[in-house]
Amino acid sequence: MKLLASYLKPFAPRMLLGLVIKVGGTMAELLLPMILSHVLKVVVARQDIYAILRWGGIMILCALLAVIMNIIANRMATRVSCNFSRAVRHDLFRRTLHLSAAQTDRFTIPSLESRITTDTYNVHQFVGMAQRMGVRAPILLVGGVCITLFMDRHLAAVMLALMPVVFLLIFFISRKGVPLFTQVQSSVDNMIRVVREDTQGIRVIKALSKQDYEHRRYDAVNRALVRSELRARTVMSLLHPVMNILMNGGIVAVVSLAAFRVSGGTSDPETVIAFMQYFTQISMALMTVNRMFTMYTKCAASARRIAEVLQTPEDLTVRGTDEFPNRVADAHIEFDHVNFSYLGRKNNLDDISFSLSKGGWLGIIGATGSGKSTLVKLLLRFYDVDSGAVRISGRDVRTIPKDELYGMFGTAMQFDFLYSDTVEENIKFGRDLTHEQVVDAAITAQAHDFISAFSDGYEHTLSQKATNISGGQKQRLLIARAVAAAPDILVLDDSSSALDYKTDAALRQALARRMKDTTVVTVAQRVSSVKNCDLILVMDEGRIIGAGDHEHLLATCAEYAEISQSQMGGAFVE
Repeated sequence: MKLLASYLKPFAPRMLLGLVIKVGGTMAELLLPMILSHVLKVVVARQDIYAILRWGGIMILCALLAVIMNIIANRMATRVSCNFSRAVRHDLFRRTLHLSAAQTDRFTIPSLESRITTDTYNVHQFVGMAQRMGVRAPILLVGGVCITLFMDRHLAAVMLALMPVVFLLIFFISRKGVPLFTQVQSSVDNMIRVVREDTQGIRVIKALSKQDYEHRRYDAVNRALVRSELRARTVMSLLHPVMNILMNGGIVAVVSLAAFRVSGGTSDPETVIAFMQYFTQISMALMTVNRMFTMYTKCAASARRIAEVLQTPEDLTVRGTDEFPNRVADAHIEFDHVNFSYLGRKNNLDDISFSLSKGGWLGIIGATGSGKSTLVKLLLRFYDVDSGAVRISGRDVRTIPKDELYGMFGTAMQFDFLYSDTVEENIKFGRDLTHEQVVDAAITAQAHDFISAFSDGYEHTLSQKATNISGGQKQRLLIARAVAAAPDILVLDDSSSALDYKTDAALRQALARRMKDTTVVTVAQRVSSVKNCDLILVMDEGRIIGAGDHEHLLATCAEYAEISQSQMGGAFVE
């Protein structure tokens, strides 16, 4: 909560002004029962119609002031809470984008989504209510008690006796509520995860007729969420009926004592009428405090989850050249005895060493899970190596500032994304590229012909997740995006798997012809995509079991020769 409080500091002047206005409106509201008591006790006894009208006008004025000032303060509170939550969401989203791959893995994507949406909403709701009711309720409570003590301290003593019980009840139940609502948000994470998986895989689900299976899977996490919510709500809902019992019991005690005192001549009906109105205000204030503490428990749980992300330190910091000195090297890309493990138990990459000259082509091939994509992730510094070094032009990637490092790369992944916008904007991807650069990239990626076939060409709008084009067309747009800015290093991570052999071959030829100074790293499942590379690495269980060009590997690496023979029978599309 301390971190979130820092987000409210810029709004302190507006909140202070709203507080003053809210106090004024609440004080006007507090005067009404006292004025009514005075009218009934003094003014009516005089039978002065003008005095009655005058005091009645004062009551109307107080009521109008209370309404107007409360409306103004509430509108100001709403604006503050909206701007506050916008700032929190903005920074939370920014921090989410800058989390390292390892940190994202730890939080999980569904959890990050629910923190940006559900958790920020819970915090927003509490901040708004705290400004609207967090001022009014305490003033009504404290002010009402003070006025009733002045009017009749014996009747007020009944209410004062209830206060410690009520506040202790709120305190202990709220302490149990925070961890329970934390569990609720974890259940929300799980439900979002299943929904996200099912929406992304809806075509496969329908193709395999697994709608009922996925419905049961969703129902399981939905029921878990209901159970968590029910536990939390059951605990928190105890407050309302218990407080009702206490307050109704207090009303009975006050009425009984008031009747005894009126009959004994130590009090009067007018005072009792005003007192009952104050007692109603105090009761409503206590119920509001109860509701606020219920919302606070949700807010506190959500605030902790938000703070976890915002306060997560950057783990892939730029290191100094004194720790990882530069080396004079002819190689553009170099892996030097690299070892890496995702979980720290078994190496996913084991003693990887190779080098590639500027403008060279590197092909990486191997079975699923052999470590091909992991090697690319280390090159892009999505993760840091456990030992060894990854260097670009003799510089350890750990010493290169992120903007400079990522500016060297153009990357196309197999499961990369396209968003709902024009073809041209998807290729530009927020970069300051000309239309000619976009067209040139599309020609290189073998995408220009199908783009031109659209009636609106490069202004053709893609649907969400680009479902209105084929898989091969998606991949060609992704490759066009990667080559558009003429990167120093082009990484194609299984990004041509949906292309036919002829188009794939034409793509390789276009890249070789139009990007001569670019170093190309190709991760592929088929030999035809890597056969013309200067260096081909054959991966198996995180190790390099073969390295060299195509002819060398056919002669020296049985696994590579077997893959080549099984895929193409020795023949390749040139």
